[in-house]
Amino acid sequence: MSGFTHVPVLLDECMSALRVREGGLYMDCTAGLGGHSSQIRALGGRLLCVDRDEQAIAALQKLFGADSNVTIIHANFFDCKRFLAELGISSLDGILLDLGVSSLQLDDAGRGFSYNKDAPLDMRMGAAGQTAADAVNSLDEQMLTGILTRYADEPFARRIAKAIILARQWEPITTTLRLADIVRDAVPAAARRDGHPARRTFQALRIYVNGEIDRLPDALDELFGFLIPGGRLACISFHSLEDRIVKQFIARQCKGCTCPPDFPSCVCGKTPRGRKLGKPRTASHEELGQNPRSRSAKLRVIERL
Repeated sequence: MSGFTHVPVLLDECMSALRVREGGLYMDCTAGLGGHSSQIRALGGRLLCVDRDEQAIAALQKLFGADSNVTIIHANFFDCKRFLAELGISSLDGILLDLGVSSLQLDDAGRGFSYNKDAPLDMRMGAAGQTAADAVNSLDEQMLTGILTRYADEPFARRIAKAIILARQWEPITTTLRLADIVRDAVPAAARRDGHPARRTFQALRIYVNGEIDRLPDALDELFGFLIPGGRLACISFHSLEDRIVKQFIARQCKGCTCPPDFPSCVCGKTPRGRKLGKPRTASHEELGQNPRSRSAKLRVIERL
């Protein structure tokens, strides 16, 4: 893994939120290169390191070696119910979820996540499934427009979709820079001055290809169910769509009675399952200076009651 740099985002805030205790069992659902996981181990926690990326798994195996207190799991955290049952684990002291694309994936130009470097248009976080190239060369205009709108709030979604359809009629779109050029030429000149014009398109395609959003609400519910009373789920999001889902999940867990307000007394019997811990936390000025990628990171924490 030489050549990759990794600075875990909101590290101190995450450790404070998890309250790692000696011998407790914690799960890092998106372990990546092991920055957060290493700190959990340093604080004495036993650890489940989960990642869907083969390169991440290799890096974690190298990092933790034969540490008997670390179990490395090659899986998508969406499947937590299955693999935790296979391991005979029914409860956890804390769970960390660092959503979005990892440093490992961003820094490897060949993975196709960057609109600034030429590479095959892949964007998969694992080895299975369709690539971003498959999507842009097969989906119709309506589907492409919907993906760009839903997953990135792209204001020029229809224009970009039309441009993709037209461009692929001449030659399949197979590289990152070709797609970035198509997007740049499709948006108005004024929009090109507000950051890279392909940023939203690449975000939307990445989310679509990896199914990052659609199963997230159910996964959060399932993960929360594994926490012991007093256990905490700490979740880092990097864009508004992810954060909205996490915020809504926390609100649901903290809500008690759902009876209509005009009922004289509660008949549903529902009580809050969780307690929201403070306001969302963001990177300090010091961290922003050391790690610009932390700029959009937002940490939300909930404790199981």
